[in-house]
Amino acid sequence: MHIPRRYTVFALYAMTTMALGAQTVTTLHSFDSTDGEDPGAALIEGADGNFYGTTIHGGANGQGTVFKISSGGTFTLLYSFCSLSKCSDGASPFAPLFQSNDGNLYGTTAAGGSTNGGTVFKITLDGSMTTLYSFCIQSACADGQSPLGGVVQGSDGDLYGTTEYGGTNGGGAIFKLTTTGALTTLFSFSVPYCEPPGCIGGFQPYAGLTPTANGDFYGTTFQGGTSDNCAFGCGTIFKMNPHGAVTTVHNFNFTDGAYIPAGLVQAENGDLWGTANNGGGNFSCDSGCGSVFKMTPSGELTSFAFDYADGEYPVAGVIQATNGNFYGTTPSGDNGWIFKITPSGVLTGIFGFCNPPSNCPGGYAPSAALLQATDGDFYGTTSYGGVNGGFGTIFRLSTGLGPFVKIRPSFGAVGAHIQIQGTDLTGTTSVSFNGTPAVFKVEGASLITTTVPTGATTGTVQVVTPAGALSSNVPFRVLQ
Repeated sequence: MHIPRRYTVFALYAMTTMALGAQTVTTLHSFDSTDGEDPGAALIEGADGNFYGTTIHGGANGQGTVFKISSGGTFTLLYSFCSLSKCSDGASPFAPLFQSNDGNLYGTTAAGGSTNGGTVFKITLDGSMTTLYSFCIQSACADGQSPLGGVVQGSDGDLYGTTEYGGTNGGGAIFKLTTTGALTTLFSFSVPYCEPPGCIGGFQPYAGLTPTANGDFYGTTFQGGTSDNCAFGCGTIFKMNPHGAVTTVHNFNFTDGAYIPAGLVQAENGDLWGTANNGGGNFSCDSGCGSVFKMTPSGELTSFAFDYADGEYPVAGVIQATNGNFYGTTPSGDNGWIFKITPSGVLTGIFGFCNPPSNCPGGYAPSAALLQATDGDFYGTTSYGGVNGGFGTIFRLSTGLGPFVKIRPSFGAVGAHIQIQGTDLTGTTSVSFNGTPAVFKVEGASLITTTVPTGATTGTVQVVTPAGALSSNVPFRVLQ
């Protein structure tokens, strides 16, 4: 298998711009290690309009950070991990943050905590940190160990996530956690490094879970499954229902991809999309260049191989943009790519990071997924490069896509409380759910709160502002 190193204020500010056709990549920030190093997780757009993220290393104690940055590049270091004795507050956050409707950010660290088994934490937008749970406090780490993926919030308000190791078999676990810190282990994966076909269900879930409107969660495992084309199985896709029952829905076989490091995204039509680090059927790279795959709700999987010229060895997942296409990154293939793939599977590298890497002010080796913000642009990070010693960058990619609004969550029953994120929402005159007007409150330039109105049906949410009408990037699903 091929897995690049995972990466493992003070900063001097520099902004560089690189153009490629109608696309422009602008460097918003170069890390200098004191403010973070190796940003390995996707950014999120907060309800206040800023972007929030984590770095795996760097900061005041060298064990990772939480930061925020504006769309214009104003950077603020919010927290340095390992600020408490023996890193009891956590160390090395690999995963993206999640903002709950309570306004707080939630995340995980792969190490640190009271037993060095990793943590789940809560942090306010001004940087006040609370450790909610330290893993490996149960015998033999039956509660899980080393969460690499982040957490998401279920319809019950609890947080759900995975750990790479631990559980009753040692191969990782699925957990739920209340926002006050009470943990329940829902499922334990196979014994680590078992020989196929005995690795049923997979093991080593690197990524977090993807919630769907019907209450199910989907996820991936890096290894395991029933295929003997990989030494310990090529990885799986699994589904967990609202009651915690887990079912394997796909076993990778190397031809369609192998070693699944990232989570899934659900497309508008209900398909699930993701990436495989190796395999895929194109051997322009050692052990296959990796693939992008899609899986229908019925479990039919189709994969599309990388060929080095458009990237190789992806470690992050994809996102679906407002134009219907999917976008992602690869850390390899020269020095990394931003790629686009159409719903029909046409894969194109749209931006290659600099070569040689010794002179990369804009950064190289992007290892995190992209974020399409409500201004229409894409935001991402590189693990290396920049002008401050090569500790990574934050960049913006402009492709000409227009602004839109995001609905959180993207599904709910009539009467459910909903947040609408956007840009320049001040002065909004109406909000409607697929044409049904809703009562709303403008909380600020980037946030509206509302409830799902009586009579609403599944479809687009529209917000009318003085500058024009904005539509949601995905249909809002009204639950019955």
